[in-house]
This record gives sequence, structure tokens and C-alpha cells, in this order.
Amino acid sequence: MAHVLIVEARFYAHLNDLLIAGARAAIEAEGHTHETVTVPGALEIPGAVAMAAESGRYDAYVALGVIIRGETYHFEVVSNESARGLMALAMDSLPIGNGILTVENEAQALTRAKPDEKDKGGDAARAALAMLALRNRFG
Repeated sequence: MAHVLIVEARFYAHLNDLLIAGARAAIEAEGHTHETVTVPGALEIPGAVAMAAESGRYDAYVALGVIIRGETYHFEVVSNESARGLMALAMDSLPIGNGILTVENEAQALTRAKPDEKDKGGDAARAALAMLALRNRFG
């Protein structure tokens, strides 16, 4: 049984609740346990995962958040740098599922977040568990 850490950037609470519901359902469906921590924004997710990894308490990680395009370049910075940070951690053999939505508007986010539609929270959890199984296979 794996213990999974869900790290969420809670900026859009109603959308995050949907992402978290999907992630938790996917983890529990496989018989695993989970904890959730909240960080201020998507840029803080990789740092939180790195700190948690040092603790040795978790087997896999799920990154959840929503970034909606605004009027400035900030969207690109947050989207790109949060993904880059997570990829750097994954390259160090951390099993991570990236469920940070990068969308144009709230309607796109809602469709992707709902567990009964695109279920990107569940997809991220399943990806983290798949990468954990692969890491265990390779020893």
C-alpha cells in the first residue's frame, strides 16, 4: 500500500475541490492512502513536493491547481515554471502526477476538473501511481 501526498494550490477553491475529489477517488480505488497539503500557488507546488520527498513519508505525489490565462505574461511564467519544477523532480525518480490545469477560462477548467467529465485530478493520481509502479519495477 502506497501513501500519496496531494499538493494543491488553492486559488480557485470550487475547481480544486473537484480536482481533489477525483484524485482521492483514484487513489482510494487502488487501495492506497493519501494526505493533502495546501500551498499558496502553483509556483510553490514543486518546492512543497521537494520538501515532502525529503521526509521519506510519501511514496508518490499529485500536483493539483488551476491556472487561468489573464491579461499578463504571468500565466506563462506560472504555467511553465511549475511544470519545469515538477519535471525536474520527476527526473530525480519521484513519482509525480501533474494535475495543474492551464486553461483559457473557467469553463475549460470546470470541464477538466469534474470527476464525471475529464477528471484531470483522477488522471494525475493514476499517473503518479503508474510511475510509482514503474519505479518499483526498476528497483
